Amino acid sequence: MNKQILLVPLLGTALVASSAYARDDHLRLKIDAALNSTAAQGKIDSEVKLFWGDQKYPAPQQTFGSFTANKKTNAFNKSDEEACQINFASAVIALQERARREGGNAVVNIHSYYKKDDISSETEYECGAGTFLSGVTLRGTVVKLP
Repeated sequence: MNKQILLVPLLGTALVASSAYARDDHLRLKIDAALNSTAAQGKIDSEVKLFWGDQKYPAPQQTFGSFTANKKTNAFNKSDEEACQINFASAVIALQERARREGGNAVVNIHSYYKKDDISSETEYECGAGTFLSGVTLRGTVVKLP
């Protein structure tokens, strides 16, 4: 009985200590590098145009709404940048698939929305890199351009 009483606090302390060492780094990485990465090669649809941050785009014929793509991957045995590029490519593909389903041909005002931290940039995206997982959340507006 005494061993069980001692074991419970020890296990609780071990769990708290291990979570204290969990990483949750927020990285800013280059959009161009991610779009040209091996994770994105041949998977990003050139038919569905992408406009980042405040990039100018033609007046849309129709707007279908704003949508979010939240993608995570196992970060084990990958560099932070590699894991983030995998997530980024998956999020972009998800936004493009949503555009096609809605009848759009572009996603505009794409910005990072990782853990509801809204960051708009024409050149960078945000990725959360942890000990075991990494994640990218992108939000954009689906439109039909002329």
